[in-house]
Amino acid sequence: MACISSQTYRDFIIFACVNQPDQWLNEPGKVMICRENEKTLTYLNTIPDFNIVIIDKSSKGNGWRGKRHGVGWARKTLMDAINAEANEDDIIVSLDADTTFTENYFQSLVNNFQKFPDAKGIAVPYFHKPVPDEKAYRAILRYEIYMRYYSLNLWRIGCPYTFTALGSAMACRVRAYRAVGGMTPKMSGEDFYFLLKLKKTGRILFWNEEKVYPEARFSDRVYFGTGPAMIKGDQGDWSSYPIYQWQFFDEIRETYELFSSFFKKTRELKVTNFLKIQFKEEDPFEPLRENFRHENQFIRACHEKFDGLRILQYLKSRQKEDPVKDEKNLADFLDRFYPGEIPFLNSNPAPFSSRRWDEDHFSFDQSSLEELEHIRMFLFRKEEEYQINSTLS
Repeated sequence: MACISSQTYRDFIIFACVNQPDQWLNEPGKVMICRENEKTLTYLNTIPDFNIVIIDKSSKGNGWRGKRHGVGWARKTLMDAINAEANEDDIIVSLDADTTFTENYFQSLVNNFQKFPDAKGIAVPYFHKPVPDEKAYRAILRYEIYMRYYSLNLWRIGCPYTFTALGSAMACRVRAYRAVGGMTPKMSGEDFYFLLKLKKTGRILFWNEEKVYPEARFSDRVYFGTGPAMIKGDQGDWSSYPIYQWQFFDEIRETYELFSSFFKKTRELKVTNFLKIQFKEEDPFEPLRENFRHENQFIRACHEKFDGLRILQYLKSRQKEDPVKDEKNLADFLDRFYPGEIPFLNSNPAPFSSRRWDEDHFSFDQSSLEELEHIRMFLFRKEEEYQINSTLS
């Protein structure tokens, strides 16, 4: 709220949803969250600086019931409420309560949409600031390295779905929200599915002059995402967020390059065999050949069928078939695509190889926070280069 109060752009209305399942009021382990939500409602009702529409989904009798609960339902409830009042040219900016940003953030989004009027939405660049808790800091660095590694490989192979989906780091035009039928409610992951729908209708911007800064904290209020990933990771389980082999991404690129030939006949590849199983179709591209008579329309339909969700599922399936240590995959990637660009870091007793960045001298669990931070920043800057260049095309 302090960040919002400091904005240079002032033409906005705040919609806030304070939420929790109604049953949490009777669960000892959740009572503290409920009390904090009571304080939040009181706080929001006393802010005089700007117009706030408060949606109470936390007071007794007002909380979520049954399966309709979680951050996805909160975000949908908010966006639907905005949609009911807004003009089609208005902008919906999605934020979370623990996210900070500079005083120019709102203005930067307005400028971006004005510069690119065809854009349906913006996947805003993000950055997790260092935190004093060493365990939380190590966990968020590991998680962010995973996300940026994943994104970099998607950029590298020319994937259309290079966005990192963070609910606290996205914006869209109201007209785009209406065009995709609004947000699909999910208990978690709603941001990913929403951006996926937006991308299939048109352009998403991957660059913005201002970033958002989500807080790195252990949290189990959502089912998957940053907070749960940090909790599992702190317990030694990063199996849901592996550093995939870069060769798996090249298998996807190989498929992309053959989409044109699929217009006549589908070739048997690892990806096409995977899609046969996923869609339970003998030839997953045959329906597209029947429905799209022009090759460029067919290729677009191929990308929409083999979308960001299917890509993630494919990588997970390949990981199960051919698991390799995360440190080795990261080292192989850096050595293959950025040879010599990671400077020597001397906090480990064993020196780095003079030829390559070596997994034998690096460990996500044992290497220093300095080393993890250095790798995070390297990947961050490389991803930023792709994001900036995307505005030039």
